[in-house]
Amino acid sequence: MKFSDGFLFQFIRLAGPFWHSENKATIHRLTLALLVLTVLQIGVAVVITIWSADLFNALEQRSMTELFTQIGLIILIFVANIAVSTAHFEIKRRLQLDWRTWLTHRMIGQWMNKSRHYLVTHIQGLHDNPDGRIAEDVRIATESAIDLCHSLVYSLLLLISFTKILWTLSGTVKLDLLLIEIPIYGHLVWLALIYATCASMLGWWIGRPFTMATDARQTEEANFRFGLVNARENSLAIALVHGETHEQQRFITLFQSIIHAWQRQTHAWAHIFMLTSGYSVLSMAFPILVSAPRYILGNITLGALMQSAQAFQQMAAALSWPVDNMAKVAEWRASVERVLGLANALDQLEREIVRADPHRIQLKKTDHAVLRFRDLCIVRLDGMVCVQTLNDEIRPGERVLISGNAFIGSKLFKAIVGLWPWGEGSIELPNEEVFFMPPRPFLPTGTLRAAICYPSDHEEYTQHEFEEALELAGLEELVEQLDHVDHWTSALSREQRQRLGVVRLLLHRPKWILLQEALDSLDSVGEMNMLHLIAQKLPTAAIISITNEPMAELFHQRRIVL
Repeated sequence: MKFSDGFLFQFIRLAGPFWHSENKATIHRLTLALLVLTVLQIGVAVVITIWSADLFNALEQRSMTELFTQIGLIILIFVANIAVSTAHFEIKRRLQLDWRTWLTHRMIGQWMNKSRHYLVTHIQGLHDNPDGRIAEDVRIATESAIDLCHSLVYSLLLLISFTKILWTLSGTVKLDLLLIEIPIYGHLVWLALIYATCASMLGWWIGRPFTMATDARQTEEANFRFGLVNARENSLAIALVHGETHEQQRFITLFQSIIHAWQRQTHAWAHIFMLTSGYSVLSMAFPILVSAPRYILGNITLGALMQSAQAFQQMAAALSWPVDNMAKVAEWRASVERVLGLANALDQLEREIVRADPHRIQLKKTDHAVLRFRDLCIVRLDGMVCVQTLNDEIRPGERVLISGNAFIGSKLFKAIVGLWPWGEGSIELPNEEVFFMPPRPFLPTGTLRAAICYPSDHEEYTQHEFEEALELAGLEELVEQLDHVDHWTSALSREQRQRLGVVRLLLHRPKWILLQEALDSLDSVGEMNMLHLIAQKLPTAAIISITNEPMAELFHQRRIVL
């Protein structure tokens, strides 16, 4: 793999511009403050080892004066450590939140830009469950990145500081090989290097399966959440057909996948815990055992022994950063790869859209009040042709029925509004609003008034206009609920939602209307009444319909057979 395609490079290219964003001055100040506080944390750690040596020397000398001096010093160290740690924590959290906010806004902006959230579902790639990738994986990718960078910098500074201390405390040890004696300088430093290097190599080898196991678990968790959300959004439909048993079985199957992924991750994690738990115990005892002979022989004081042990532990801890952070690195990488999967899919989609390709439907805005199809050919993603060489035009006030295959008709409607670019030819659009009414109009959670007007501002319409439109659509009972807050998709029946689609249409008053089975939940009389209502209130609007209602053919002036 080329470096430009590498995992880390892709993450920097995606999230790195945060550090040069419009708030870069504040971001740079926070970063600098975080670095200074990290240096101060190292200073506190160094002071503690010096204090520890002085304390044990005072105990060895049985000096009460020195003991009280050390008590006074530890109080100062205690206060300083609290101040530094608290400030560091708050600034780090602020930086994590700012970075997550920036990347979340970027991903949402790219995902929700010009129907990309819909189009991306039709291209190949690992970009399933975009909601989980934006909500959870972006959080882990940014928070853990700062945590890992801080701990790495901290470990490097720790290594630099305590290597010098440990080298000085090690002195010179002579290795007796019978015939010659070889002096070894800084033997504790070399032991710490060998000790930590062996542990790191062993840790990476043991922890290799953990990244894949973590990625698999996060994917299964996201699939389970999506299944639950999907059932909640379609609870009425499930209840009407008594599909609860089927849904329960589906949830159990999804959760079984989580169990398998969990067990796989647990198995991989257990090997890491075996290493880290044993390593932590050995790190505590090993430096004391190594330095104990020098203390027993009287070459060093008790304070120097304890300081050597602490310096060894600090240096080994710094060198053991890969082992200690193996699990977190794996989790971070898995989340970053999921974010990159969505980002790369959106980038690929963007390139596909802007690429000059003859096998793309061209949408053209014109000043003519006409909807015209020129040599239009619509194909499915598998290459099968849905619409072959359509040449036609629709003028204001016309009522046109799209007959034939409803599935193909839906592709034509999506092509008109720019949601299906796959095909050839062109569609010339009037420079006016095209209003698309799908079978299930989207009603966001909030007040009913705002849901009806979506995506416009409800303040653009008067109370009288709301009441009149609701009464015309046969929804007088909802007038009193206009300012109520609810999850309207589940609170209202399908027929009520479709009638609200008519209310929304009457308020927006568009001149070009696409009705895709938008009234199929109504009976024949109800659907025909709604069609005549639309034609009466919007006489100059062009109405293009896809419907299964036989009587609708009498309403339309002509039809286009697909």
